[in-house]
Amino acid sequence: MSAVTSRPPRHEQRNVLPWLVMPALLMFLGFAVLPLVGVFALSFTTWDGIGAIHATGLTSWRKVLSDPGLPHALWVTFLVMAVSWAVQTPASILIGVFLAGRQRYRAVLGMVYFIPLMLSSAAIAIAYKALLNPNFGLGAGLDIDLLSQDWLGRPGLAFGVIIFVVSWQFVPFHSLIYQGGVQQIPKSLYEAAQLDGAGRVRQFFSITLPQLKYTIITSSTLMVVGSLTFFDLIFVLTEGGPGDATRVLALDMYKRGFQASLMGPASVIAVILVLVGLLLALLLRRLGGRDAGASQLEGV
Repeated sequence: MSAVTSRPPRHEQRNVLPWLVMPALLMFLGFAVLPLVGVFALSFTTWDGIGAIHATGLTSWRKVLSDPGLPHALWVTFLVMAVSWAVQTPASILIGVFLAGRQRYRAVLGMVYFIPLMLSSAAIAIAYKALLNPNFGLGAGLDIDLLSQDWLGRPGLAFGVIIFVVSWQFVPFHSLIYQGGVQQIPKSLYEAAQLDGAGRVRQFFSITLPQLKYTIITSSTLMVVGSLTFFDLIFVLTEGGPGDATRVLALDMYKRGFQASLMGPASVIAVILVLVGLLLALLLRRLGGRDAGASQLEGV
C-alpha cells in the first residue's frame, strides 16, 4: 500500500507565508529604508561629520538648490546616463544574442567577456589611467601618436573615456541578461520564420527584438538607475575634471560631504539622487506597459 502525501490546507499555507517573507522584509528595512530615512533627516540639519548635529530646517536645501553648480552636475549625470545607455544597450543585445548560440566556443567567450565585471571599478580606473597617460602610457610605449593624447585633460576626451570604461565594465552583465532572454524565446518562432524564407537579420528584427521587449526594459532600468551611482570610477579617473566637465551628482555629493564636511548639503544631493532614480524607474516601467504576467492573469 503506497503512502499518500497530502498538501497542507490552503489557510495553513497563507499563515506560513508572512513568516517566510519576514527575513527579507527585515533586511530591506534595516539596510534600505532606515538609512534612507536617516539621510532624509540629515538633509534638514547642519553637521560636519564629527561634532554635534544641529537642526537648521531648509537651510541645506536652499543652499544646494540655489547653487549654480547643481544644474551642471545634473546635466553631466543625465548625459553620462543617456550616452552610456546608447552605447551599452546595442552592444549588450548583440553579444547576448551571439552567446545564446549552442556552440561550445561561445561558452568560453562568455567567460572571457564576463571578466571585466569581476574586477573592481577603482582597479579598472587605475589601470586605464596608467594606460592613457600621454607620457608613460600605452601610446608612449608603442610610439602611437593617436594614443598619446591628453585623454583625461580635455573635456570631450575625458567624457568619452568615462563612457568607454563604464561600457567595457558593465556590458558583460547586461549581455548575460539578454543571453537568458534570448534562450527563453520559443524555437518554433525561428523555425516558422525559416520556412517563410526569413534570413538571420530579418529574424533578429522581427522576432528577437520584439520578444526581448521586457528584457530591454529590465536591463535599461538597471542601467539607468545604476548610472546615477557612478562614483569610484570617475573619482579615480578624473576627480570630476578637467574643471567640472565630468562632475556627476554622486561625485558632487562626496566632495560636499567628505571633502568640505558639509553633510547637510551632501544628504540633500543623496535624496535628489534617490528621487531621480525612483522617477526614472517608474517612467521606464510605464513605457514598458503591462508585463506579460499581468496580461496572462487578466486573460484567465
